[in-house]
Amino acid sequence: MQPAEVAPARTGGNAGTHSVVTGWGMGQEADVTIVRPTDVEELRASVQSIGHRRALPRGMGRSYGDAAQISGGLMIETTNLKRIELDRERGIVTAQSGVSIGELLHQVVSAGWIVPVVPGTQNVTVGGAIASDIHGKNHGSVGTFGAHVQAISLLRADGEVVELLPGATDGGFDATVGGMGLTGVVVDARIKLSPIRGAMLAVDTDRVRSLDGALAALAAHGGPHRVAWLDLLCAEPGRGVVTRAEHVDAPGEGASVVRSRATVPRAWPAGALRPEVVRAFNAFKYASARRAERGHPVPFGGHMFPLDSLDVWPRLYGPSGFLQYQLVVPTGSEHVLETVIECLRRARVPCYLAVLKDFGPANGAPLSFPLAGWTLALDIPRAAPGLEPLLRGFDRAVAEAGGRVYLTKDARLRPEMVRAMYPRLGEWRAARERVDPERVWCSDLARRVGLL
Repeated sequence: MQPAEVAPARTGGNAGTHSVVTGWGMGQEADVTIVRPTDVEELRASVQSIGHRRALPRGMGRSYGDAAQISGGLMIETTNLKRIELDRERGIVTAQSGVSIGELLHQVVSAGWIVPVVPGTQNVTVGGAIASDIHGKNHGSVGTFGAHVQAISLLRADGEVVELLPGATDGGFDATVGGMGLTGVVVDARIKLSPIRGAMLAVDTDRVRSLDGALAALAAHGGPHRVAWLDLLCAEPGRGVVTRAEHVDAPGEGASVVRSRATVPRAWPAGALRPEVVRAFNAFKYASARRAERGHPVPFGGHMFPLDSLDVWPRLYGPSGFLQYQLVVPTGSEHVLETVIECLRRARVPCYLAVLKDFGPANGAPLSFPLAGWTLALDIPRAAPGLEPLLRGFDRAVAEAGGRVYLTKDARLRPEMVRAMYPRLGEWRAARERVDPERVWCSDLARRVGLL
């Protein structure tokens, strides 16, 4: 089964289609009933059909773990809700929840605007971007996606559509931003865009020989979009390539989105992606990068969404899939990053992709992930021996440092760790109760980690 795939229907009808889904990391499967409303009235009818079941909205299913599934429940897939209204003069767009980041960019870039915060893939919906309060390579400059949302229309479980505004005393807006879809269905959102003249970036590149070198290069003055790729399979783990990018003030749309060039086949052999293969690829990637290059022009989409050129790339990991562990620790706790990298090496647990970024200050949403410091994302084969005990040790080190793990990427955190990492969980629960007193909205993630 491919990531986020919907299996062939077993039954159908007005009540929805019985299907099996997984997260993007191809982990635990969930038997669900899926409905796919095509307009707001069908969306409202879907909500009114929930009855005594638990329910959850779902976009494109790019959550790596179990955040976008509800075993035995009703999944309301929003990907048919595609309306976009753009105010070209003021740079404000109102987009329905099923609009993807790529679709949004396609509409607004030609008008001289850009979505201010994009994740590492264009295949995330507006509703999903709000639920995960996504961050980009420019968090230190502009914050999270939620910081640019001016209003949210939310369909509650009682069938009423309410407008949520930043700073409202009921806390509904902040409970929804980063709230993992557990307050209701986002109907649409009003988003403030940023002006640009074109979708080309000027990219500075530096090769670094260590984690310290990567941290220093990210902290140096440069473009707002900053990221480091680290090679954790080489003899000197921590070497890598750091890029810093900013928009070029030049006319021309450029390529704001990425077109898929290939698809990983369903029958991809389980053992094809091995440490020695990735080690060789990493060595080539490191050697091919310029030692110190400045101002190289690159299309926006190609730089921001490199993995989107390969469809269903998680199949590369074989049937067991992969797990992404993304942590953030405050500035001054860089030793945690060193510990994680060293422990992976000693345990001989292969990490096939490691990405390091700097974060700016946290925002006001209780479950929002970023905080001022450093975030490290690690892609690891789920079948790697000894992985879970190792990650539990990482959990403790991250929590003790005042950091946290990203719930959108998580597939295995325990409730006590979530309580330690998200100290405002009680505040979020109180606000959520006001929006959904019947606790209709739920997910496998929420059940597993005790969010509710």
